[in-house]
Amino acid sequence: MPAVRARLPLADLARAAPDFSATLAEHGLEPLRRGEVTTLQVNVGKRCNQACHHCHVEAGPARVEQMSSQVADQVIEVLARNPSIQTLDLTGGAPELNPNFRRLVLAARRLGRRVIDRCNLTILLEPEQKGLAEFLAVNRVEVVASLPCYSEDNVDRQRGRGVFHNSIAALRMLNALGYGRSRQLALHLVYNPGGASLPPAQGALEASYHERLEREHGVVFDHLYTITNMPIRRFADQLVADGQLEAYLSLLVHHLNPAAVAGVMCREVLSVGWDGQLYDCDFNQMLELPLGGAPRALAELSSLATLVGESIATGVHCFGCTAGAGSSCGGALV
Repeated sequence: MPAVRARLPLADLARAAPDFSATLAEHGLEPLRRGEVTTLQVNVGKRCNQACHHCHVEAGPARVEQMSSQVADQVIEVLARNPSIQTLDLTGGAPELNPNFRRLVLAARRLGRRVIDRCNLTILLEPEQKGLAEFLAVNRVEVVASLPCYSEDNVDRQRGRGVFHNSIAALRMLNALGYGRSRQLALHLVYNPGGASLPPAQGALEASYHERLEREHGVVFDHLYTITNMPIRRFADQLVADGQLEAYLSLLVHHLNPAAVAGVMCREVLSVGWDGQLYDCDFNQMLELPLGGAPRALAELSSLATLVGESIATGVHCFGCTAGAGSSCGGALV
């Protein structure tokens, strides 16, 4: 990725496209409001063994932000107090690099919650992570793994040289443990476009992934999630450097799908930052747009019920979640 000398200020990004809430109103849609929280999505830190071009977190080996044991304790307490939370969704960076990762997994599983590990795959091959794949399997952790293409050239161009080879090795390791072969060991892959375009149809692309990965590499998995690249952080920098920002925002705006708005993940997901601050979604977290527009911390949250009906903080990037077939951490919405 070419070097970017100056980051586009968030205010300038907002001026580059119509107001999201106003656009919803033009389509006869109500402003986004929060429903019951069923998923706690926790970013445990920004350290990663990779530095992918599209990363909205700007994660990398040099990042030092990391969730403390104290905040991890607060996460566990919130899970224990709120049975409405069905899923603990762990993300990063590479979430496995946080020393509290396994403790969070074990606590959530003891409480009977579904646990998702948003894994970059290559972390499973790091020498200091020996036994990690086995730990995930023993605790029936659902793995959602990034693999932006079934082509080596495309993956390495986006994520770094050798990443595709190592990702295939990690997938074979997971398959050998039963992932992708057992209903109790779910393995899902994540696709995102290599550039300034919307993802193709999820179903057709999933079929291609299944065919190519099994035929060429003997790899099997459950489902493919297609996710739109958000115009924030590294990807926004790239759009500016390539002179494509205005065109990409126009693409998102003009493909707004009212049917996708109803299913956006921010309605039922509560995003927790590595420092315990709360957000409506992981994208808002990276843009430092606090929960409902007002800074709040996990330690200050008395009851999740108080969040129901609150306004959701929105911005230009929200067009990315509502364009085309829609986009969420679970893939297409319609």
